[in-house]
Amino acid sequence: MIKNLRRFLFFLLIIIMNSCKDSSKENIDFTTLFETSKGTETPEYKEVISYYKNLSEVYDEVSLFSFGETDSGEPLHLVVYNQTGIYNVDEIKSSKKNRILINNGIHPGESDGIDASMMLIRDIVQNDSLKNKYKNSIICVIPVYNIGGSLNRNSHTRANQNGPIEYGFRGNARNFDLNRDFVKQDTKNAAAFAAIFHAVNPDIFIDNHVSNGADYQYAITHLFTQHNKLGGNLGSFLEKEMRPQIEKSLEEKNIIITPYVNVWGNTPENGWSQFFDSPRFSTGYTTLFHTLGLMVETHMLKPYKIRVEQTYELMFSVFDFTELNSKKIKDLRSKATEEVLAKKTYPITYKLDKENVSILNFKGYEATYIDSKITNGKRLFYDTKLPFNVETKYYNNFITEKEITIPNAYILQQGWHKIVDRLNNNNIQFTRFKKDTTISVEVNHIDKFQTRNAPYEGHYLHYNTSIKKSKEDINFRKGDLYISTNQNGVRYLLETLEAEATDSFFSWNFFDTILQQKEGYSGYVFEDVAEQFLIDNPTIKKQFIEKMNSDETFADNPRAQLNWVYKKSPHNEKAFMRLPVFKVY
Repeated sequence: MIKNLRRFLFFLLIIIMNSCKDSSKENIDFTTLFETSKGTETPEYKEVISYYKNLSEVYDEVSLFSFGETDSGEPLHLVVYNQTGIYNVDEIKSSKKNRILINNGIHPGESDGIDASMMLIRDIVQNDSLKNKYKNSIICVIPVYNIGGSLNRNSHTRANQNGPIEYGFRGNARNFDLNRDFVKQDTKNAAAFAAIFHAVNPDIFIDNHVSNGADYQYAITHLFTQHNKLGGNLGSFLEKEMRPQIEKSLEEKNIIITPYVNVWGNTPENGWSQFFDSPRFSTGYTTLFHTLGLMVETHMLKPYKIRVEQTYELMFSVFDFTELNSKKIKDLRSKATEEVLAKKTYPITYKLDKENVSILNFKGYEATYIDSKITNGKRLFYDTKLPFNVETKYYNNFITEKEITIPNAYILQQGWHKIVDRLNNNNIQFTRFKKDTTISVEVNHIDKFQTRNAPYEGHYLHYNTSIKKSKEDINFRKGDLYISTNQNGVRYLLETLEAEATDSFFSWNFFDTILQQKEGYSGYVFEDVAEQFLIDNPTIKKQFIEKMNSDETFADNPRAQLNWVYKKSPHNEKAFMRLPVFKVY
């Protein structure tokens, strides 16, 4: 009797709790500030998180997780929608459903995606038809990525933008532009993002932005990751199927869209090239792990309400495309690593293919230069009363400029802790030598490079780098890292450990200490050593004499002559200009 009474009371409690929860669904108003302000305002950071917290407490299909810490001191949040709920982050990556990751507020003044995502998740969870439509998808949202910038709220820093009334600042808490930090990971934000990204392992990635630049009829543009760089079957799928199908979906909603208008200092009707998103950028980074990436770029001059609404619709179009192509997307991604390795070589720098051009039917405005009312010069003026449609050249193909042979493995000498941290952040698998080991490897010395004259995101970037290769037997110490390229992160390894790559760790100054010679010589002392060295090494002496006879500049420079002998001698500093990354073939 008592047992049955307890069971009855337990079920009665469950019924009451469910009734309360159902009642709370009816009582809590999830209308957003964007909606109540008629499309003129966006909420503050704490209001955004509170909104999602309430949503997750009312609806089992919504979960709210936090990851690590950002430079602002706040954690990075992840909102997850799944029809059957998600109670542990590990469930996302192991799921066979479509996995979509949306990033908002990387530049908090560009808040369109913040508002669109709040309404999007709410509308799905409150609509049985939408819940059923996306039952095969897990939709993950980073509500606000740049929290420090969001807390730095103002109404003036987006001088060219048409709303909202108040918004955040582009730089984060340490004034970094987070959309230049994905590979170098100077910020805690980027490390937290990497944790989220690898926990989700998204099939599709959407990063919501607002564009600057020319004026035109479009309220929204797209910036898909560059398809040649994505490469292989995934790149072909993105360019030939994903992009046109999403464009068509928006057209059916009476939304016109064009590729991101990458024009600075000219007017669009003269044509432009596709933006090349190297791995410092979000979609360039996600590409390294075979994710199909897309930046949304609404147009700054269009009303905020329209921009948010079109961002909302574009995301639904991406969801629909993902549902329809789920099997193909997962199949292409599962084979992508094998496809990269099978090619044996990998392109690390690209150049624009000026011979291979696409034609767009571009919807712009007539532009002229008129007298400035402020200065004594001319100013560019777009006349919105004179719209036009014109065929425009669009250069969206890039060709390989430099490529490398993919090694079987890299060996990184221990002690380069910042590199190891980033390998760990990105789930790169490696082992450590258990004892001192001698291996025949390719050694890379920096031959030539140039460095930017001005600081860029806390660095003085190197570029136009070239290396000298040699084969040597190197004695590696116990604890040095052996990193096989036969893993999902192979592209990450190639883009970061190859010094000549655009966003390599060398390019971002992680190896700058090898560029300074630590030991040297006094000429008057080394003269005697050099003389004996040439006597003992007749082959090198012959090379020295030949260079004296063939190189007039060299023959006129005694200091260069002595330095040449020093570099050939055993006294030359081995670590100078030598990368601590070695290749095993």
